Parts: sequence; C-alpha cells; structure tokens
Amino acid sequence: MIITQTPLRVSFAGGGTDLPDYYENHGGLVVNAAIDKSVFVILTRRNDDKIYVNYSRKEIVDRVEEVKHELVREAMYLTGISNGIEVTMLSDIPSEGSGLGSSSSFTVGLLTAFHTYLGSPADPPTIAEEACEIEIDRCGKPIGKQDQYIAAHGGVMALEFKRNGPVMCEQISLSEAEQRRFSDNLFLFFSNQTRKADPILADQKGRIEENLARLHQMAGLAKEARRALIDREFGEIGRLMDCGWRLKKDLSEKVSNEELDRMYSLAMTSGATGAKVCGAGGGGFLMAYCLPTKQERLREGMKDYRWMPVGIEPDGSKVIFNYRRSIWK
Repeated sequence: MIITQTPLRVSFAGGGTDLPDYYENHGGLVVNAAIDKSVFVILTRRNDDKIYVNYSRKEIVDRVEEVKHELVREAMYLTGISNGIEVTMLSDIPSEGSGLGSSSSFTVGLLTAFHTYLGSPADPPTIAEEACEIEIDRCGKPIGKQDQYIAAHGGVMALEFKRNGPVMCEQISLSEAEQRRFSDNLFLFFSNQTRKADPILADQKGRIEENLARLHQMAGLAKEARRALIDREFGEIGRLMDCGWRLKKDLSEKVSNEELDRMYSLAMTSGATGAKVCGAGGGGFLMAYCLPTKQERLREGMKDYRWMPVGIEPDGSKVIFNYRRSIWK
C-alpha cells in the first residue's frame, strides 16, 4: 500500500495568465501558495489483475480503456500501469468545485503514487509537467498550469510561464514565523455553492483577445504580489487580491453571481482588506485577507458561512506511507 498526500492551493495574483492561450503569446505570472488542506491517494496492489477505482462512485474493470475516471485512465496510460491496482481518493474538503485546485492535486498525487509503485520516483517538475500533459493535452481541459506546479512543489511560489513553454518556479522562502504571520490573516469561507470549473474557464479561454488588457494588468499585479511577499509587506496582498478580483469578474459573466457578489461585499464591509473567489469562480471558497484588529468583526459578519483557517504547507506532493509485501514490478 502506498499513500500520498498532496496540498491544495490558494492563488493571490495572476490567475488566468497561466492559460496557454495567453502565456504562449505574452508570458504569464502567478503568485500562489500550497495550503494545509490535502488530497490523499491510496494505491494498493491487487492479485486478481482487476482495476478498482474509488471516488464518488466505485469502478471495477478489467482493462485500462474501460476506466471511466479520465485522470486515472490517462495516468495509467502515461506510466504504463495496466492492471492489478486499486486507487482510492480522499480529501480534506469537498473534492469538486471548491476552487482550491483539487483536480490537479489529485492528478499530481496519483502520479506520485504511480511512480513510487514502479520504483522510479520523479522530481516535482516532472510530476507537474506530466499532470499538465494528462489534464490539458490528453483530457482537453481548458485549464492553466499553476495548480499542478504548486501541488508538486508546495510552499509559496512565483510561477513564471514563458512564451516558449518552460515554467520557472521561484520559491519565496518564508520562515515558519513569517508563514504564520501571513497565513493568520487569511480566511476561507465556503459559499455553499459548488461548480465545475471547465465551462467557466472555457468561456474565459474564448475571450482571451478581448480581455488582453485586463490579463496584462493581472500579470502586473502578480509582479507586485511577488515583490510584496519578498519584502514581507504582507498587508499589500489583501489590496492586490482585491484589485485582481475586480479585474477577474470582468473576464466572464460566469465568474461571479449574485450570491458571490453579496458574500464579497459582506466580507469587505466586515473588515477585510481584500477578498476574492478562489479558482475559476462561480462558487467554492471566498478568500479574505484581514488584519488582526478586525478579524473578530469579520468572523461575526461572515457567521452564516463556514469558516476554514488557512496555513501554508511547505511540502509538495509526498509519499506518507509505503508498505510493500513484495517488489511491485
């Protein structure tokens, strides 16, 4: 049995500039962080050569091509695993529609488990790029690359997406005390809505050209966020998050809705310096940045929404249990 743990993520600035249709022409930059909420993948060897996949449903099939869960199927194709395994996914939070990158975290965690199973562990950049190949190239998802890279690496990162393809990964090193000082001002509130990100991102992808000016501004905000974190000007992150959210709302009418607008306004009038809906938008979690002196007021104002504290997770996807009864080859 192999168990992997892979962090979810929050993004502070630049989300949307990691879409290939944008960065391949203009370059992109995202500043984000892995958080202390995780996706777990349990991989077990079976002796009957069948394939079991356990998620919101249970699959039992004989051949890879029969697996309906496309991420599991394509990861098996990519790594060459053909049968005799059982895959189970667990998550600290609802696994679909949270806006915290759970799909990519699952893919990264699955690949980490598969490579360990094969006796050929891969480094974070390799795992991240393989996850991108599965989700973007093989499954045709209209998503970007930030989620896969932060899930594989962990920590606080500035991810630069070059026009010619490479992703430059810069770890922004914060001490444990600095991580706590920063993350203690971050709050996640669940909107009580979930959604599929693909339709929202597909709509944004189709509007890249008309949104170029906004996306350029969002990339600029990411540069400011990177500088603010390096300089330990954590209070600037709230303002930059807020500026980014105002721009992001205009990328597509699907990004926000009446309830999310109400939730955002409530957070701001309750003392938040800035707030944004995580991920593609449309539902999931709203993240707010709030200074210590106003946090009690924020919690009271947002009492109708489930609140989840946030911590920075320094580690990327990792194996937390590996017990072999025999060599798995």
